[in-house]
Amino acid sequence: MSDLLTYLGQLFSFDSSHPLLFTQIHFWVFFLIVFAVYTFFCTDRPLTKQRRVARNAYLFAVSLLFYYKTSGLFVLLLVFSTLLGWLLGIHMDSSPSQPRRKALMAIGVTVNLAVLGFFKYAYFFTDIFNATFGTEYSIGIKILLPVGISFFTFQNISYIVDVYKRKIAHVSNILDFGFYTSFFPQLVAGPILRADQFVPQLYKPFFLSRRQFGIAVFWILNGLVKKLVLSDYLAVNFVDRIFENPTLYTPFENFSALMLYSMQVYADFSGYTDIAIGVAMMMGFYLPMNFNSPYKATNPTDFWRRWHMSLSRWLRDYLYIPLGGNRSAGFLSYFILAAILAIASFRLHSTAFTVVAAAVIVTVVLLYFLRPGHRRTLGTNVNNMDTMLLGGLWHGASFNFITWGGLNGLGILVYKWWSKRSRKSQIAAIAASCALLLGLKLTVGGPLLNMLWFIAVVSFVGFTVLNLLPQDAKGTQRGRLVWSTLLTFVFISFTRLFFRSGSNLDPAEANEVAWMTASLMVGQIGSHWQLAQIPSIIGHYWAPFLLFALGMAVHWLPVRFKRRYRLWFALMPLWLMVIVVVVTVVVLYQFVTADLQPFIYFQF
Repeated sequence: MSDLLTYLGQLFSFDSSHPLLFTQIHFWVFFLIVFAVYTFFCTDRPLTKQRRVARNAYLFAVSLLFYYKTSGLFVLLLVFSTLLGWLLGIHMDSSPSQPRRKALMAIGVTVNLAVLGFFKYAYFFTDIFNATFGTEYSIGIKILLPVGISFFTFQNISYIVDVYKRKIAHVSNILDFGFYTSFFPQLVAGPILRADQFVPQLYKPFFLSRRQFGIAVFWILNGLVKKLVLSDYLAVNFVDRIFENPTLYTPFENFSALMLYSMQVYADFSGYTDIAIGVAMMMGFYLPMNFNSPYKATNPTDFWRRWHMSLSRWLRDYLYIPLGGNRSAGFLSYFILAAILAIASFRLHSTAFTVVAAAVIVTVVLLYFLRPGHRRTLGTNVNNMDTMLLGGLWHGASFNFITWGGLNGLGILVYKWWSKRSRKSQIAAIAASCALLLGLKLTVGGPLLNMLWFIAVVSFVGFTVLNLLPQDAKGTQRGRLVWSTLLTFVFISFTRLFFRSGSNLDPAEANEVAWMTASLMVGQIGSHWQLAQIPSIIGHYWAPFLLFALGMAVHWLPVRFKRRYRLWFALMPLWLMVIVVVVTVVVLYQFVTADLQPFIYFQF
């Protein structure tokens, strides 16, 4: 009995070295206890106002406990954010004055961003100031980043803005609102809950059908398999090794590390989302889908409609559209782009980057004044780029994340331009790119130009062959689909050079380490390939490559087929479901490493 009490004491106390993770048995013990008590509020009796408030208050309390177990006293920051949003919502709805409502909304957004800025970007902005003005100021305290601060900050901002726009009414009860802001399954890594999506669920009675129970179990198992079998195994047994010291490995191994990392980060993040969706569904609540087979995307725009969808939609509705969207771009849009490029030039001390940044700024200015008829198109492109740059900054307080966002933004703009060209113009553009890169390769040289030239040549050959085939044939259409999907996957994977290289690093060193790692990997990939080595490399790392292939095969299964086997699992007899769960857990246990890998998006 004493051992049980000791264990429960440890379970409900804060230990920074043992946070509650979905992949740990401690979380599932915690959830079983929480769910057992929760069932008291979910009997067949009508959900009166008192019972609903008690239910939401209970879930608010256990969510705060969950966050305390994850981040200790930073739970007070979550409480502050909750109180701020609740009070502002009440005052905005009760005020007949539009200027006062707007002022309250501005206060809420500003305070939330200021708190996020202090904890996440204090070192980053201090570093920029010192690099720009040649000073040596430092922050006298050690600032720790609260887990999930970006997620619950954006969640609160969406509520404040939606109440201001009268898309939803304010939540009058602090216990109901606290439950919305802190719901523990999605609290630390999303998906980002929109107020208009989740607030109505606060007032609904619990309902969980037999089929929904089965689907919830499926999502939980699916997420655990993604995380432990795919993500963690690929990280520990292949990806991390190459990124730690790229020069020790061949060009093919460096290239493969980028491709396998794309599978790792997808399995990690979508695995967390699957578990969160399943746990929430168990309690009768529904979280938004956050991924829609992103590696089926045929272009960068399509990819961002499928990847981290809750963030993409948040950025669209609360950043891109307020900046002007596809209607126009004001002074703020152009200022953001110029400021980021100028600051990056000061900070990175790269002549090449400074020349490119200056060229971009001059080109935008010239187009704005010399082509007034095209200002709307120019403004749309600037808004797109600003959104991706700031989206990159959301992921991390360093220029490697801004670079990653900028490359994705560039990919979107290039595709928009490309999709409006005729096939002859497209072939001519690729041919011109090949010629230009060949000239630079022969005159300037370097691994980056070698790599870009090779990619351009492969793209030219593939695109030309596809255009020589009968365009109405199904084979040609499928070939075009596969080719564009493959190019998109390779492009997205290469942009993650900067995403992965700076992850899990202190902001003070993230820039330097990320750029160094990216340079070393590009140097390896752009060097001479020994094709004869590839079969032996695949044979040596057969397990990671096999898992990657299986992961992509499952990813590419038709949506209807996936729905069918989810439903088949959900409707199987309970005794068979128990057997499947037990067998799955035993298999998962074989993949658990001694050093359990945290979820990648916990750092954001």
